[in-house]
Amino acid sequence: MNKEQLPKVVVIGGGTGMPVLLRGLKSLPIHLTALVTVADDGGSTGRLRTEMDIPAPGDIRNVIAALSDAEPMLLDLFQHRFANGNGLSGHSMGNLLLAALTSITGDFYTGIKEISRVLNVKGKIYPISNESMSLHAKMEDGTIVSGESNIPLVKKRIESVFLSPQSIQPLPNAVRAINNADLVVISPGSLYTSILPNLIIPKIDIALNNSKGKVVYVCNVMTQAGETTGFTASDHVQAIRNHVGNECVDSIVVHNEPISESVRDVYAEENAEPVVYDTEQLLEMNLQIIEGDIIDHSKSTLRHDTHKIAKLLYSLID
Repeated sequence: MNKEQLPKVVVIGGGTGMPVLLRGLKSLPIHLTALVTVADDGGSTGRLRTEMDIPAPGDIRNVIAALSDAEPMLLDLFQHRFANGNGLSGHSMGNLLLAALTSITGDFYTGIKEISRVLNVKGKIYPISNESMSLHAKMEDGTIVSGESNIPLVKKRIESVFLSPQSIQPLPNAVRAINNADLVVISPGSLYTSILPNLIIPKIDIALNNSKGKVVYVCNVMTQAGETTGFTASDHVQAIRNHVGNECVDSIVVHNEPISESVRDVYAEENAEPVVYDTEQLLEMNLQIIEGDIIDHSKSTLRHDTHKIAKLLYSLID
């Protein structure tokens, strides 16, 4: 199969879940594209956004590292976070490099392309938008909370999220990638603050609902305090559909093995619990269910297994 005939796989997301998927997928015979959130406003990312008026670089940095085939020392340098230093403390080298290249080239996406070339990235990485944006949440009690990092802290039930400015536009390449994809994967991650900010951008929502390729959501294994407390697997999908439309997700990947008591106890301290896999509700939503043991049992915290999930997703390509 020549390069042009390879299946096109698009992964959408951010946070810690997306790089796990990408590390496994990058070695498969596919055209891989990552569409990454730029709504983060915490830590080093938030400071650079405020000072330089650029889209959030943090999630992009982690995706570059996940897809890079550079020497380990170079990647360690790229991911290095300064522990001290006046003005440097808390910043990661990769965020600073992305900010510097944005300044040099005058364009955030061009900066990403240049770093991707230097670090020998496999696949393409697109920010979901080339513009700086802010995330807001309307809570069920009617209050509005602004800022991605602030939303989970108020510990209220979220009704919906939205972006400002309202005129925000997606990167055209991001829309094109979804339109041409054979498989679109919505990655696991913080549902309201890492995943939905990508999906609610105008034109992205339309592209997902009209996608000729299969759209699969890799469901979180645990709930997250301040975002999805008490959520079942179908609740996660319903939140996506409420924001994006009923045709936007065709399939769901769920973990179907019990979570050990020791791991449950660790997460209970964070008010998190295993996501209930509610088969009947998922079937009523006309979803294809793909289930399996997809976590990495060697880790002390729950993470999807890079290779298990990549193999499973690859099997979904027609």
